Amino acid sequence: MSSETVTQMTIRTIEPVSESPFYIPMTGPAARPRRSLKHDDTFIVLDSHGDIGASAGGPDGLFNADTRYLARLELVLDEVQPLLLGSNLRDDNSALTVDLTNSDVYRNGRIVLRKDMLHIVRTIFLWRGTAYQRIGVQNHGENPASFDLQLLFDSDFADLFEVRGEKRPRRGIGSSTLHGLADVMLEYSGLDGKSRSTALHFEPRPTRLAANAATYHLELAPQQSTSLFVAVSCNKSIARKGDTFFRALLAHRREMRRSTAGATSVETSNDIFNEVLCQSMADLNMLMTETPQGRYPYAGIPWYSTTFGRDGLITALQMLWIDPRVAHGVLKRLAHYQAKAVDPLADAEPGKILHEMRGGEMAALREVPFARYYGSVDSTPLFVLLAGLYVERTGDDKTLKELWPAIEAALRWIDGPGDPDGDGFVEYRRASEHGLANQGWKDSYDAIFHADGRLAEGYIALAEVQGYVFAGKRLAARCALRMGHPDKARKLEAEAQWLAERFEEAFWCEELGIYALALDGAKQPCKVRTSNAGQLLFTGIVREDRARLVAADLMRPDFFSGWGIRTVARGEARYNPMSYHDGSIWPHDNALIALGLARYGIKHSVENVFKGLFDAATYMDLRRLPELFCGFQRERRRGPTLYPVACAPQAWASATPFTLLEAALGLEFDARRLEIRLRNPRLPAFLDQVILRDLRLGSSSVDLKIRRHGDEVSLEVLRTRGQIQVSIILAH
Repeated sequence: MSSETVTQMTIRTIEPVSESPFYIPMTGPAARPRRSLKHDDTFIVLDSHGDIGASAGGPDGLFNADTRYLARLELVLDEVQPLLLGSNLRDDNSALTVDLTNSDVYRNGRIVLRKDMLHIVRTIFLWRGTAYQRIGVQNHGENPASFDLQLLFDSDFADLFEVRGEKRPRRGIGSSTLHGLADVMLEYSGLDGKSRSTALHFEPRPTRLAANAATYHLELAPQQSTSLFVAVSCNKSIARKGDTFFRALLAHRREMRRSTAGATSVETSNDIFNEVLCQSMADLNMLMTETPQGRYPYAGIPWYSTTFGRDGLITALQMLWIDPRVAHGVLKRLAHYQAKAVDPLADAEPGKILHEMRGGEMAALREVPFARYYGSVDSTPLFVLLAGLYVERTGDDKTLKELWPAIEAALRWIDGPGDPDGDGFVEYRRASEHGLANQGWKDSYDAIFHADGRLAEGYIALAEVQGYVFAGKRLAARCALRMGHPDKARKLEAEAQWLAERFEEAFWCEELGIYALALDGAKQPCKVRTSNAGQLLFTGIVREDRARLVAADLMRPDFFSGWGIRTVARGEARYNPMSYHDGSIWPHDNALIALGLARYGIKHSVENVFKGLFDAATYMDLRRLPELFCGFQRERRRGPTLYPVACAPQAWASATPFTLLEAALGLEFDARRLEIRLRNPRLPAFLDQVILRDLRLGSSSVDLKIRRHGDEVSLEVLRTRGQIQVSIILAH
């Protein structure tokens, strides 16, 4: 190897770090596994011991509105960390329970407390901006136990982007103040002029209380137990005491039960898949956030626990069959924040739908552009698409009327600023160097490239975005008919058909047998085999004959790893199975592809994708599909390889098992005819039976049992409420 080659390789290795301003670094392995809890705009990341900041490698903390309000909360016994017995989240994600015991405690060289004598139970949950914790301690020894239990705490009030690795030249001023014998207030005066505070309340009052430590000296007789409580509140005054631990816990669980009422429940013959479904639903319910416009699925913990347009829209689309109320909240909130003016730093233009919004100090100061950021090319057509699907699923003409101005504004953006050169394709280019370089769902700086590895430049037209526009316009045409605008409907339908013809001419790559990833600014196709072509099937823009070619390619080993379909096919220039977008496997991507395969009647491929992701989930912690995992080829007797900084839970990954079931069953809803159809239903081999309870259409509902008989299924209606029809269609 020549020295010139070595130099070139070195430059290429360091290049991504310098060009990716919002890169999430991974500096080392986590010393302890992490667990997350969330309630509305507050979430907490703790380690397996129930501690915050006691071990390296995790984004620990209590966070509210993109600010870390507590960076440390560590429990020690006589200045020694206790030993872990076990750590478990409740099945509904409402609380974390941690069981600990003591190690040998020495004083003056002698053991004064033998190991495993104390049982310590930490129960932690979130409710209305407060982290509640009960610490139960019992002495199981034969002798009295005398020891100090200490809680060490602190906060840095770091912006979430600082926690992710961004460096700031200046910060605000923090302080810590004791209030009486049981309360501490940590405060921060930000550079944005906003004051933030963390109130810690201890009950009973500690033996000693300092600015960063609460110490309890405990004397426990044999079998005696005691309980200690700590409440950590974001932006609440000391005088404004919250609910007690037990009252808040009951209220929290009552709210969770109310929020899940009304959604379809699913039960199958496979106990492990039932666990996957239960975890997915629990994660989705935890990520749901009450907003003034309705419930909204925040994208994921820890990095994306906020309103994301694309993530919310796709999650709502995935959940549409099981709970259309999610789509209602998403559409109302995004319509409320639809851009009204041009703002280059925010990549905003009238009619655009939000990409993300942030409430931290750095966003307020525009150190990052994400206070309200519109730099996604696909959120706007996805908004139109979801609105149309929601109306067809529910028949909710009242909401359609409310949303129609926002739909029309979105369509104007699609045909106007979204298509700056007027060639009929929606394309993007960031308006400011501070924005995201790539603005599709694959938004890594290196995700859009040519066959030789060169990055695409100029205005970029992504393949799947044209599909979203096609599907959105066809659905908007049907909405226009419902609104009494037949001329508008005909125009939209004609535009969709014209787009489909133009798309085939510009994007089809005959030599690859698949669609190009994108067109660059010179209208040159990026001739790379990617999963974007699979998402085109979901939109229906693809010709029937070419759909089968795409589907066949996606099932070949270059794409299909055995666990799922890779984002980039093996062998392409930038393929890397450990990358974020260039060879990894994303569950939601596979879910949308599965819907597309079902649309074209390619059910055996749906089954392969379904089985691969189900098998992957069986190896995952908590049976929880993460945001993504590595794209290495499946090997016998080995599980999939995890991606180190993937969000878990992540909303669209959590919704994936439900989408795969929808694709397998071929579920269709006709609100006007009050009819539910199963088009070419086929269950994978690991499912013999599926029962859907309270599957709703309008004010009616039905319970269904679907049973597998080889490649065929039978349907049994168990119960109906109201007027509803159910049918199987065995044709394409």
